[in-house]
Amino acid sequence: DDQIERERASQRLSGGCCALAAVYLMGKFYVANAGDSRAIIIRNGEIIPMSREFTPETERQRLQFLAFLRPELLGKEFTHLEFPRRIQPKELGKKMLYRDQNMNGWAYKKIEENDLKFPLIYGEGKKARVMATIGVTRGLGDHDLKVFSSNIHIKPFLSCFPEVRVYDLTQYEHCPDDVLVLGTDGLWDVTNDKEVAGVVMEVLTSYEPNDPCRYTMVAQELVVRSRGVLKERGWRLSNDKLGSGDDISVFVIPLGGPGNYT
Repeated sequence: DDQIERERASQRLSGGCCALAAVYLMGKFYVANAGDSRAIIIRNGEIIPMSREFTPETERQRLQFLAFLRPELLGKEFTHLEFPRRIQPKELGKKMLYRDQNMNGWAYKKIEENDLKFPLIYGEGKKARVMATIGVTRGLGDHDLKVFSSNIHIKPFLSCFPEVRVYDLTQYEHCPDDVLVLGTDGLWDVTNDKEVAGVVMEVLTSYEPNDPCRYTMVAQELVVRSRGVLKERGWRLSNDKLGSGDDISVFVIPLGGPGNYT
């Protein structure tokens, strides 16, 4: 992240990206995730999560706590408090549910003038945004990102530090159908873990266990199915729902060696 900041002037590059990395070292997989990509292990049909997405919703308390400690980062335009909906001026003096950085549940407070500011985190699910701008709270870059038509920098709220999970390969006996799947959010936006596992098993069983291209074909099939087919109403999945409009990258890494098995 520091290197990207140093190079942004000389290379004249802006923007940022998420990062998902898997390192194999001395019998263990180390999976590091900063962003909203996802990694899962499929072992004997069982799904083992190896990452979690970092979004305004999952990191709400970290973001609110930073805003509480450094209110100047909010630029007098935002409030670190969260409400179930936007507060209207006519509701001043009334009681409304809210929560702050220390709360998992909700409580009531009397609405004050400061509560009319735009919330630091707004929206739900894939529509949740930090300062109405970005939906991913960890990653690399975005050093110049600002709130639209303002001089409020969003970078202080973004973290480049990944969460690391460890999987010990020596603790289990793996067959050629056991894999680690790494995918960007373009895959997971329209395909859940169970559906991905189904595609993995479907494709792998159509190839011989010692055929090295079988894993590439799984990755290809996951990309194709998540993108969908171009129709009059745009890209559509087999169930006629919208296909992924985001970039899709998929890696399928075998955990077990080749060979015949039953």
